[in-house]
Amino acid sequence: MSKIISDKSNLQVLYEDNHIIVVNKRAGDIVQGDKTGDKPLSEVVKEYIAEKYNKPGAVYLGVVHRLDRPTSGIIVFARTSKALPRLNKIFANKEAKKMYWAVVKNTPPKKNDTLVHWLKRNPKQNKSYAHKHEVPDSKKAILEYRILKKLDRYCALEIDLHTGRHHQIRSQLSSIGCVIKGDLKYGVDRSNKDGSIHLHARQLTFVHPVKKVPLTIIAPPPSDAIWNEILK
Repeated sequence: MSKIISDKSNLQVLYEDNHIIVVNKRAGDIVQGDKTGDKPLSEVVKEYIAEKYNKPGAVYLGVVHRLDRPTSGIIVFARTSKALPRLNKIFANKEAKKMYWAVVKNTPPKKNDTLVHWLKRNPKQNKSYAHKHEVPDSKKAILEYRILKKLDRYCALEIDLHTGRHHQIRSQLSSIGCVIKGDLKYGVDRSNKDGSIHLHARQLTFVHPVKKVPLTIIAPPPSDAIWNEILK
């Protein structure tokens, strides 16, 4: 796995104002501190704010949502205690529209489709298993995909996420034989050299929690040969 960023100059800020800050998470970053002890993205953002605005003392930053460590893309943080509960409500009520890009090994059977599964999480394996029918302790998972671009060896998909389950996109795509490039956990035969997977939180649309204006944030994918080919 790639190392956490420690240099604020590597931070890609997509949007910021007095109430929120939106950044483009790199694959390998952890959003919030965990048992690894690695420096989380939240701390890097705090350092950025403290330096840019010359803030003495502790910087307030609220974590609203997360992305899997090997995934890249949009992360929203709250900069005020007023914005945090409002953002939490927006995300809890599914009022934030999330769109992802994924590069998969096999072309799906349909050009576009809605996938509905029941996901059951295995905490010991840190993995979710997709079932076609409800099983005990499972949660309903829904996503829509469409083929974005066919490459020589892979297929790029655009995904609209309707529910936010643990490893949802990774598990559901794997269940239809379209495992994400680099995702060893869900069945691909080769990892990416940097430990990333080709799953990117591309676009997020929501209403600003304080200004009440609609925002659409777009995050450029990591710069590598495959992502660059998709952008052409």
